[in-house]
Amino acid sequence: MAISKTDFINFTRCRRYAALENLKKDRLDSEVTYEEYKKQEEQSELQELLGSMIEETEDGLEIDHTEVVNRQLEAMMPYYKRVEEETGKLVLEKWKGKTIFAEKTKEQMSFEFLKNGIRYICYVDVYNENEEEINIIEVKATTSKKYAELTAGLKKVGGEKYPIFYKSDNVYCLKGEIPRYPLEEEMTIENYEAKKSKLLNRYEDVGKYIHDLAIQRYFIEHEMEENPVSKPIHYYLAVLNHQYIFDGTYENGKAIYNPSSDGEELITFFKLDGITKEYQKIIEEERIMLEETLLRLDASKVNLGVQCGYKTYNCCKFFKPVCGSIIPEKNSSLNYIHNGHGFLKEDGTRCKGLDLINEGYINLLDIPEEWIVKKNHEIQRECTKNHEQYINKEKIKAILGTIQYPIYHLDFETMPCPVPRFKGEWPYIQSPFEFSLHIEKEPGVCDKQKDNIIFLAETTQDEREDMIKLMLSSMDPDKGTLFAQNVPFEKGRIKELAKMFPQYKEGLMKLYDRGFDLLWIVNNNKEMFKELGFEGEDLETFNFYDYRLSGSFSIKKTLPVFSDLSYKNLVVKNGTEAIVEYANYDKMSKEELALKKEALRIYCQQDTWAMVEILNALRKIVDEKEEEKMEC
Repeated sequence: MAISKTDFINFTRCRRYAALENLKKDRLDSEVTYEEYKKQEEQSELQELLGSMIEETEDGLEIDHTEVVNRQLEAMMPYYKRVEEETGKLVLEKWKGKTIFAEKTKEQMSFEFLKNGIRYICYVDVYNENEEEINIIEVKATTSKKYAELTAGLKKVGGEKYPIFYKSDNVYCLKGEIPRYPLEEEMTIENYEAKKSKLLNRYEDVGKYIHDLAIQRYFIEHEMEENPVSKPIHYYLAVLNHQYIFDGTYENGKAIYNPSSDGEELITFFKLDGITKEYQKIIEEERIMLEETLLRLDASKVNLGVQCGYKTYNCCKFFKPVCGSIIPEKNSSLNYIHNGHGFLKEDGTRCKGLDLINEGYINLLDIPEEWIVKKNHEIQRECTKNHEQYINKEKIKAILGTIQYPIYHLDFETMPCPVPRFKGEWPYIQSPFEFSLHIEKEPGVCDKQKDNIIFLAETTQDEREDMIKLMLSSMDPDKGTLFAQNVPFEKGRIKELAKMFPQYKEGLMKLYDRGFDLLWIVNNNKEMFKELGFEGEDLETFNFYDYRLSGSFSIKKTLPVFSDLSYKNLVVKNGTEAIVEYANYDKMSKEELALKKEALRIYCQQDTWAMVEILNALRKIVDEKEEEKMEC
């Protein structure tokens, strides 16, 4: 049997995984070809790319995942390939010697060893060998930000925190592994080790990629036992540099990623010799567990836990259809809002997350009443129990009275590309390619078509300035309200555009300052309501809740409560699909492109019209005259 790195990761996450794969004798005797290996890796990289692209995917819709994944793969893999290509170029420039990477040759370097009848095999993203050393580089389409921001400090309240990594010549190293580094002047050893331990946890966001590299090291070193080399081997993680700003250089239509004005490269490296060595004992234990798992192929139930990757891009493919199928799609025990700490039990322990499911608390109403201590959780429970709504009319009426007209209902569609595409951008910036704007001149006065303005990029080239001009000509920066659901997102895009196009900064930042969030009306805004004279419990609780929200105020959940509008029959149904259609512009025929552009316009228009309808419904809920009509 041949076990790839991806197999190793999956089969060791849970003893049930391999059995659910239904391994057959023919597979036990098979090899893994380069093409099969790359297919596995590409599917994994796609999940990684989409994990970086999408912050929340609560659209409540049934999607044909096979079709969507294939289109996402087609759309996004060229960007990941560019990350590999740029890494290979930098490695060759930095370390010289022989450099092998995927875009250069299909003969990617592979390592394998045989143990107990199982052949373990891995391919190296970038292999470099010069006269002095061998460098193994694992390329990931994540950014350096989460590693660079791992900080620790001395034991004092309010004391300064320092990064645990030190960067020199575009390479980050752990400070504890740098000879004569004055570590204890910045942080205690205890605090340093505590932060470093996150790197040794395969389920931590910063640990999973290092675990991946450590598996490669394990495979490589076991091959080296049979074929030793005299040169030292170094292990690197290559990621996108979150400090890199693209200068806008192109050659023949292709972006050229020169060093930025402050000397930053697109790709940066983490040298991880020490931490991957520490990992080897853990990997050995995982290999032993893997072999026992393959021997037994036991598909019986296991407790849900961190290994499931619930609500992460790394979610196990068997979670929803098999292991987590017991969790209802609506109003499960996991749907209590802001409940990361779980519930305090009678014995003083806490029950949270998937442990609620493991202990039999499946539905929202399964949680014992005595565990419910937060008012918002009481509201959720009562609304769910009685299939009703909770409405604080006074709060809603008060905050509606603060809105200035006209209201500019705004929604952006953005492309969070791994590599920056346009001047001034950086990796994974949310680059707008479309907006919809509905202008509500007076309360309830807005026509879906006549009062709607849409900008949609005609190409995948830089059309941001045209977008800004249309925005500023359509909205008066000196009056009215910029209105959105999750307004920090729209404000963030406006602020970024103001930074990259300083000639429009004044107008854009005036719009930025007029931001107002639909969620402040239905959910809460403690500071705003405090200014409006509310106090006590009112400052902590929802303004509106309906059992159909199932613990979410996303627009896809909120809309059906207030309106008959639906996304189900749209060609483009959610933000992920919008990104894919835009990214695939150049692959479409003229006729298909026209149809997809119209679908993008309809989808984005629906997002802003949904806000118009929700706001109007909220007005009616608290309007005494409307109530009198209903009573009549």
